[in-house]
Amino acid sequence: MQRSTGTYVKTTTTGEVVQAFVPRALPPARPALALEELAEAARHAELALARLSGVSGLVPSVDWLLYGAVRKEALLTSQIEGTQATLTDLFDQEAGANIANPHDVQEVTNYVRAFRHVQEQLRSPKGLPVSVRLLREAHRLLMEGARGAGKQPGELRRSQNWIGGTRPGNAAFVPPPPDKVAALLADLEKFIHDGKPKLPPLVRIALVHAQFETIHPFLDGNGRLGRLLIGALVEHWGLLPEPLLYLSGYLKKHQAEYYRRLSAIRTEGDWEGWIAFFLEGVTEAAHEAERSVIAVATQVSADRRRLLASPGASPASYRLFELLPMMPRFTVEQARQRLETSFPTANAAVRLLEGLGMLTEVTGQKSKRIYSYQAYVELLTA
Repeated sequence: MQRSTGTYVKTTTTGEVVQAFVPRALPPARPALALEELAEAARHAELALARLSGVSGLVPSVDWLLYGAVRKEALLTSQIEGTQATLTDLFDQEAGANIANPHDVQEVTNYVRAFRHVQEQLRSPKGLPVSVRLLREAHRLLMEGARGAGKQPGELRRSQNWIGGTRPGNAAFVPPPPDKVAALLADLEKFIHDGKPKLPPLVRIALVHAQFETIHPFLDGNGRLGRLLIGALVEHWGLLPEPLLYLSGYLKKHQAEYYRRLSAIRTEGDWEGWIAFFLEGVTEAAHEAERSVIAVATQVSADRRRLLASPGASPASYRLFELLPMMPRFTVEQARQRLETSFPTANAAVRLLEGLGMLTEVTGQKSKRIYSYQAYVELLTA
């Protein structure tokens, strides 16, 4: 029996009458999800997340890992939508360098801000829960000052949108009419906050993401916000203590299948195919993040040993080294500010690490020089 996952309603937009898809409330029913088919994949994904959580203890500060992981996810999720920025562009911008694509980089930094806001709200006893209000706040931060600033930041759409195609009549998908959006989001909230869930958490996250993308509640930014929700719920539901997973790398690598699996939910009722794809993605992304953690921990540990063995090392150079994983490209003035010391002291610390081969000057200028912790940057951008 093929499952029906929604109904079609007629709606008119830009002078055309089209069929808009209105999804049924979660969880899937008639028939219910075939959980026995997904149990092994769910177990592998949860085990991969547990291993990732365990290896994060290899580094003295989890903030080192978070700096790279959150920015990698921000970059990759933006690249799915066509952003051309690179991780090096992001590091250069943070170092105050002039970059060729500032609008693209702003979209990435906006994502970091939006994610941090959601994370802070969910972690705080007085913060907002996962809700329409929180999603709207995140959307406002996501779109602020970027190319989508004219697309009603922080507001649910008041007009019909469509995905793919040059007009509604040849669109790949037409989401629900705007007057249905609030009620559909309310149903999604209810599912997220079910006090006695019958489905495993990763299965629920897969369902939530697909449902959000189907509702497509904003004029722009729905893909990025839907993927942000994945990372937030993985942490919020206790699958990872920190957002170390960058699932968007897997989704970007398999972008055509990602969209095809989401579409098959609506056209064929195939929730199981999407969930299996999602769980495989979580497993692969967790293994990739685990390898990255081990590589970073190994590099930083080896460099620290070299610094400790250096006869010219000073307290300022030790402190600067410990900042490098969260400041992979920087100027001497930025180092001075972070160290809260004098310029000559900061400069001497930079020169010492440069002499040890840990830092590389990347501008070739005589002033406003930017230094890079190049081995670490290369690990993150690999």
